[in-house]
Amino acid sequence: MGLSCNLRPIILMKSTAKETGVQGRIVNVSSTAHRRSDGSGFDLNKLNDKSKYNAFSAYSHSKLANILHANELSRRFQEQGCDLTANSLHPGVIGTNIVRYIMTNSVLTSIFSLAKPFLKDVPQGAATTVYLALHPDAKGVSGKYFAGCNEATPTPVARDAELAKKLWAFSEELMENRSK
Repeated sequence: MGLSCNLRPIILMKSTAKETGVQGRIVNVSSTAHRRSDGSGFDLNKLNDKSKYNAFSAYSHSKLANILHANELSRRFQEQGCDLTANSLHPGVIGTNIVRYIMTNSVLTSIFSLAKPFLKDVPQGAATTVYLALHPDAKGVSGKYFAGCNEATPTPVARDAELAKKLWAFSEELMENRSK
């Protein structure tokens, strides 16, 4: 049940795109922080190991996972001949309160507070997401990573098609176990 609930929006998008002729676009928000995940710490067998937990590492791994997910989803859409795209992006460094969850060092938190006036605001941070979702130039573009409304190059591990397939299979397994 869990897997089917999570796939329902994608199934709906497929049928809607087919019926209307309007291309569906899936946009995963990632981060340049994915660069801190070189894949060696991204062991799918130990993904939920609480003894190895580090907030910033977990954030980096999750952002790598967002890119891998978009890439695998794009591959599957192309394989199925769907008029859907999937891309990922780095929105920029935005002056939000997310640091309260990942910066446990008070010195780093203070530095971030001082830098906040020089960071993107929320509308500026949303620009690449909106671009990928709506701009005509993004029509048909799939399996790519963007920053600043331009295509960018993620790390080699973020482009690892085999790791993307493994992460997809692992996610399916988690969802199947969850629904039991």
